[in-house]
Amino acid sequence: MVESTYAHTQVKVVVPEEQMMLHLLGTEDELLRVVEDSFDSDIHVRGNEITISGRPEDNALVVRLIEELLRFVENGTQITPDTIERVLAMLRSPGPERPADVLTMNILSARGRTIRPKTLNQKRYVDAIDKHTIVFAIGPAGTGKTYLAMAKAVKALQAKEVNRIILTRPAVEAGERLGFLPGTLYEKIDPYLRPLYDALHDMLDPDSIPKLMAAGTIEVAPLAYMRGRTLNDAFIILDEAQNTSPEQMKMFLTRLGFGSKIVVTGDITQVDLPEGQESGLRTVETILDGIEDISFCRLTSNDVVRHKLVGKIVDAYGRHEAAQRRKQGNGAVGRETHRPHGTDSSSR
Repeated sequence: MVESTYAHTQVKVVVPEEQMMLHLLGTEDELLRVVEDSFDSDIHVRGNEITISGRPEDNALVVRLIEELLRFVENGTQITPDTIERVLAMLRSPGPERPADVLTMNILSARGRTIRPKTLNQKRYVDAIDKHTIVFAIGPAGTGKTYLAMAKAVKALQAKEVNRIILTRPAVEAGERLGFLPGTLYEKIDPYLRPLYDALHDMLDPDSIPKLMAAGTIEVAPLAYMRGRTLNDAFIILDEAQNTSPEQMKMFLTRLGFGSKIVVTGDITQVDLPEGQESGLRTVETILDGIEDISFCRLTSNDVVRHKLVGKIVDAYGRHEAAQRRKQGNGAVGRETHRPHGTDSSSR
């Protein structure tokens, strides 16, 4: 589809169809400007030819980018500035997957929109859900951990791979003692489970959700309500798992029944547990490491699919927390080094 002619530091790419070129350049050359701003190379378009002049390594990357974008055009997938940035990020961190294959993978089509992974790690996470019975997704806010798991759950329900979806979170702010809160059960748990309802409304007809819940096909409940149950033929999602204790995590994982799948999501940098209480999500990887059919997926700020600033904010907080840990560590070393003579460290 693409013909390239290399001559020193100049590359020529021939796009065979004029219509494809229009999709590639975007309205008023919007997409072309995004590509130009991403490279030092000079990019010129004339007719159905794109000429790239610059360093050989930059030229080669521009050609690969154009080849990937043409695959979007061939598949009928709209290209946006965000698409270009995500394709470039994948090309600059090479892996076996082609960016166009990752970004055109359909998980679920619902309510006039298609839900897809938007980064390589998100695709690997989705693939892990297909291949494993229990999957842990650990990463910062905005990386699609819960949303993609919900899409896979709805897809599994529609395909009759499971009979029901169970969504749960620890209501940590209420100490799980929901009986002391005013109102009905649903009024008590609604503030803690509202994000799960919001995702459901994106993926299902809102009018059908109350009926599915009344029939038990979809259940949204706090983690405390999982105790003592065996969950068969279900797609089960535990959200905000960093706010579970090790005992709660064990309780939840042992609810797994036949024909079921579990996805556990959380952010270990956002633990809301009382001071000194250990997070079940932080300890579970060590406990379950090496067990077959369990997968751990880690997402980073590079996988944030909200506003660009969210990724930068996540990174900034990460650097700040790392600096604080180093500072505390150096302080501890200093106190140890300057311990008064005759003091036995074992007595402290």
